Amino acid sequence: MTKVVLASNNAGKLREFSAILSEAGLNMVPQGALGVPEAEEPHATFLENALAKARHASLLTGLPALADDSGLCVQALDDRPGVLSARYAALAGGEKSDSANNRRLVQELASVQNRRASYIAVLVYVKSADDPRPIVAEGCWEGEIVDEPRGDNGFGYDAHFHIPSLGKTVAELEPRQKNAQSHRAMALQSLLQTLRARGM
Repeated sequence: MTKVVLASNNAGKLREFSAILSEAGLNMVPQGALGVPEAEEPHATFLENALAKARHASLLTGLPALADDSGLCVQALDDRPGVLSARYAALAGGEKSDSANNRRLVQELASVQNRRASYIAVLVYVKSADDPRPIVAEGCWEGEIVDEPRGDNGFGYDAHFHIPSLGKTVAELEPRQKNAQSHRAMALQSLLQTLRARGM
């Protein structure tokens, strides 16, 4: 097994990533277990932030690293909140919480008919901090924003993110169903295919 530092301390991500990437012989270790502080995320794109986090973790550990950056892009809001999804309400003077973020989102869409939105996840894998050929994988889950929250599973914007083909919000899905078809699951499968194609 190849030891790989996960540029996150999120226990849910660690479980999800480990379950899939163990197939490629990767043993995921959260950066906190190796004394790595969180990296800055100053960039305007998911790709740049994920790459910065992966290089940061690899530089401080000398190990290969995997990072992700993800968020919600709403078509009528010019793809906001985007990379600022977790801090959306706080940036407008509100509290930093899922409920505050959702309130701001619904308020901004109050008079808008176009509710199309996408959950985006970008993963970056580097063999070393100066890897000239990082592996990049992206997943995109299409849906629409609904005003009233539905469902108790999930977090973030899940209760307001409705999947028309399923007739449910993400928060109404069973965890196993969500993890099998989410934006992050799509990105992980794409990453796994590339790792195999490169013989890694």
